[in-house]
Amino acid sequence: MGKDVIIACDFNSAEETFAFLDKFTGKKPFVKIGMELFYAEGPQIVREIKNRGHKIFLDLKLHDIPNTVMKAMKVLSNLDVDMVNVHAAGTIAMMEAAIKGLTREDGTRPMLIAVTQLTSTDEERMQNELYINRSLEETVMHYAENAAKAGLNGVVCSPLEAEKVHGVCGKDFVTVTPGIRFADGDAGDQVRITTPARAKEIGSDYIVVGRPITQAEDPVAAYERCVQEFIG
Repeated sequence: MGKDVIIACDFNSAEETFAFLDKFTGKKPFVKIGMELFYAEGPQIVREIKNRGHKIFLDLKLHDIPNTVMKAMKVLSNLDVDMVNVHAAGTIAMMEAAIKGLTREDGTRPMLIAVTQLTSTDEERMQNELYINRSLEETVMHYAENAAKAGLNGVVCSPLEAEKVHGVCGKDFVTVTPGIRFADGDAGDQVRITTPARAKEIGSDYIVVGRPITQAEDPVAAYERCVQEFIG
């Protein structure tokens, strides 16, 4: 069953972001802040959106040596976000360090998930350019298992892989899936995509939706359509 729809606020300024969020009168959708907005506005944009009452997925995809990731996560934990992520390719040790850095003195922490393979990556690119001599499915499942071993809450994966991830890592292991488009929409630059309704059927826990909402003629109606199709 779908838990929530996360809107990807892929804007490059606070002004543009708040103009968009102001359209949602009486609603506080779960939002994703990615690299573009965070690098443009810094941590203050996170604080301001949080103060408005939104849940936040801070999508910075940390990938570095374990000690650097641990220290960075200590900083991000203080922003009171609800979800953060790392690249699973950074190894189990890096993911364990991320948890250590993210966990506050009282034992609480944001949800931590790992990116398996980006939804813009297909098997041919993965094998020929990244030189991973396995199938895409094998690689995603192996990365998901590593994330589970490290103690993470779940993974970012294609909605097409969500059901299999649950089969490998258990139903409580969270799947957060971008690559969502309406049936009558444009696929854009993503390869492994599906609709909100289909994502629900095949086991996505959260869907991340950007352009189909942010670039819609009526973003609120598009968001409500997503919620209806995914959560019901």
